[in-house]
Amino acid sequence: MSATPLLQRAIFSPLSWQIRADLFAQLAAMEKSGLPAIQALGHLRLPSTSQARVTAMRRLLTRGAPISSAGRASGCFTDLEANLIEAATSAGSPAPTYRRLADYYTQRATQVRAIKSRMLLPGFLLVTGLFVQPLPALIIGSLSGGSYLLHCLSPLLTIGALVYMANALFRQQEGPSSPVRNAIQNFAMHTPLFGKMLVRSNIRNFFESLALMVEAGMPILQALPKALETVQLGAVKAAFSKIQPKIERGSTLTRALTHITYLDNGQALALINTGEASGTLPEMLFRFAAMETEAINEFNRQVAAWLPRIIYAAVTCWVAYGILSGHGVGTEMPEELR
Repeated sequence: MSATPLLQRAIFSPLSWQIRADLFAQLAAMEKSGLPAIQALGHLRLPSTSQARVTAMRRLLTRGAPISSAGRASGCFTDLEANLIEAATSAGSPAPTYRRLADYYTQRATQVRAIKSRMLLPGFLLVTGLFVQPLPALIIGSLSGGSYLLHCLSPLLTIGALVYMANALFRQQEGPSSPVRNAIQNFAMHTPLFGKMLVRSNIRNFFESLALMVEAGMPILQALPKALETVQLGAVKAAFSKIQPKIERGSTLTRALTHITYLDNGQALALINTGEASGTLPEMLFRFAAMETEAINEFNRQVAAWLPRIIYAAVTCWVAYGILSGHGVGTEMPEELR
């Protein structure tokens, strides 16, 4: 029975980094032990707010859905995760992909906790500055209580709104292609530092998925479309979609990749050329993917270490400027609110 009619996907927010880390770590362990997916899901233990998704996923599996589609439809997997797992399942076992996702999300959860912890001091400094600066005006009566609260809270509300919008835009990167999603992806790709790592992450997913399937014996022409589904960025996907027609015309993978601008460092081409010449293409693809994974993880570690420091320095300079200039650290109150 086809699983397609069973999968009426609802709109879910992605699970938290830590829950996803726990989910994939448990799936990896049970897959490695040889436990069938349906039984494995019966043993999964997640927070109560997420357990209902696992139950829905297990129900879909019992009705014939593949695990990647069931995970996507139930909200357990994002589109990217489902595509990666589908590619890995086509190659044989999804256990290596489960493990890689578990390690990645564990690192991200740790980094997010570190950033939040390091943001406590600059956050405290910002809030203190906002509430202390207009306090003299409140004491002498030139500022009413309502105006004082508005003066203190309006910058915090503005910051909160900006953070919410940034998070919403980040979540819009996944999903069906649309003008809004394409515009967000184009902006993200051209963001200094972060855009380059986003592109590298997409390319890493492509080559790792391709390696899994080629190693399992799948013909490369059959593996390429499945690997392409793991690429989120529309521009990168469009560039890599040109590979298959060239190979169908007799080109090697190395030559087919030669004019793709996103592979500008030559490292991937050198490894792939070596793999094709020596008959070790999957091994070389895995090696390149592992190198890219380490580079991406190191970048994320540096972001977790330096972002709070930069914000702390900016808040300190802002507060110091307000004190020295006599203008305070908040926006000047409109005359009608005084």
